[in-house]
Amino acid sequence: MARWRIVGGMVAVCLFLVGGCASFPDDGSRTWHDQVESSGELGGPPTLDEPEPPADPSSGNAPPPTSSAPQQPAGCEDPDPQVVATCLSPVGAIAVLPDGFSALVAERTTGRVLKVQRGSAPQLIATVPVDAAAGGLSGLVLSPSYAEDELVYAYAATADDERVLRIAPGEAPKPVLTGIPRGPGGALGVDTATGSLLVATGDPDGAAGNPASLAGKVLRIDTLGRPTAGNPAGTAVYASGLSNPQGMCTGTDGTTWVTDRAAGRDVLFRLGAGTLGTPAWSWPNRPGVAGCSVLGGALAIALTGTKSLFVLRPGQDGTFTGDPRTLLPDAYGRLAAAAAGPDGLLWLGTVNKDGAAGALPKLSDDRVIRIQPPTGGGASAA
Repeated sequence: MARWRIVGGMVAVCLFLVGGCASFPDDGSRTWHDQVESSGELGGPPTLDEPEPPADPSSGNAPPPTSSAPQQPAGCEDPDPQVVATCLSPVGAIAVLPDGFSALVAERTTGRVLKVQRGSAPQLIATVPVDAAAGGLSGLVLSPSYAEDELVYAYAATADDERVLRIAPGEAPKPVLTGIPRGPGGALGVDTATGSLLVATGDPDGAAGNPASLAGKVLRIDTLGRPTAGNPAGTAVYASGLSNPQGMCTGTDGTTWVTDRAAGRDVLFRLGAGTLGTPAWSWPNRPGVAGCSVLGGALAIALTGTKSLFVLRPGQDGTFTGDPRTLLPDAYGRLAAAAAGPDGLLWLGTVNKDGAAGALPKLSDDRVIRIQPPTGGGASAA
């Protein structure tokens, strides 16, 4: 039985191509033809015109047309106007601040929490002690009452356990919930209905079905680390059945989605109390699901392995409408973190320097990008 304890008594003022078969839980496998896009409504990496060479006065002709290749990063300077911050360590999570122009970024391997804004150098906010080899810093959310308390919550793997920590301005991170078994994955979210923290934990030893273990679960706790009233068994456990969770996101309708790298496939769960059960969506080709975000009626899922963004449009009763779309194929590399901004823009973070096969960092990696969000699935492609 995994040991865990709640630390209380503190004031909480605190989606390259996804082809093949994607499956609905009710209809079995279907073959989808993704619409692959790298620009359009998302803006895409801008194409910046190179200056034309001066005309040759002896020829009497205009100069030949020049190519319009995108400018490349130079050191930590990236000409792409959608890139907010560069030269970071792999980005584990993003929490967009209320102004919409700045965000807090969790560096997975260093444990640093940085405030980033385009045109400004990253500002160190806090450093969380982490075990990078065990997953490091993988979750970051603003307090449900951030406007009043300016608190931030982080999810980190340490040498001893995995834990939720509270970050207050000018203070060292303090533990809120400790003793979570060290395992793959981990993410944080917020239950907008209750103002609770949602904690997705990995399952290292097949303990997801053990109600006494915090492994392979979604925990629902208050900002002091106590179980939220209404949890099924009166404990911190709200739902069970995760393997290697990578992201959580909640839409305006209150529906929360969890991405998970399960055995033999990647999956997307629609969160509900109890056992998670049949996934809402699955990827047998395992593209590397990571963070997710819900914006403008679209559910966008960062894909690390296929270096792209996968977009679904949720319908009623946990179904989806239209066909999925694959966007930004290899535009920024291995996408991992995703977050919604209050102005309706989508923030993404990369993990091109994480040492994984296929990761080809540029000089300006790793990066945080801020883009116009997708509008969701459309008609089937021909």
